[in-house]
Amino acid sequence: MESCNNTKLEIFMQKSYETDVVEWANEQAALIRAGRFDRLDLEHIAEEIEDVGKSEQRELANRMAVLLAHLLKWQFQPERQGNSWARTIKEQRKGVLARLDETPSLKSKLVDTKWLNAVWADAVAQATHETGIDTLPEFCPWGRADILREGWLPTAGAA
Repeated sequence: MESCNNTKLEIFMQKSYETDVVEWANEQAALIRAGRFDRLDLEHIAEEIEDVGKSEQRELANRMAVLLAHLLKWQFQPERQGNSWARTIKEQRKGVLARLDETPSLKSKLVDTKWLNAVWADAVAQATHETGIDTLPEFCPWGRADILREGWLPTAGAA
């Protein structure tokens, strides 16, 4: 009988995970709190835990790409510089630093060449789309310390 109930529960949990991940997560939390570890959907729990890390990485990459895109726009469209761009640069810089402070393991991304190249490519694509400028640098011309330093802005027109 127990084996039959476990099978029904496993089928229910799989269906629940696939159809309503929030309900599934609440069920899993209740099972953990109740000490019913034998009923946990371990495979999906492992996936969800990995996804949390991926989500943090995506947020860092997105913030960094927006920051770099605005630094590019600042440098290559000096006639359009304004408070809005300065505010976005300031906010994204603070957001990047907050992510790094809250999740120190993400600091390794700042020295990962493959990750940096992907973020730079995203930033260039954003800046190109927003400005129409298609001659932006292939590689980031600024150092990490400058990019993240409060108040730093690239020199207009310099490449």
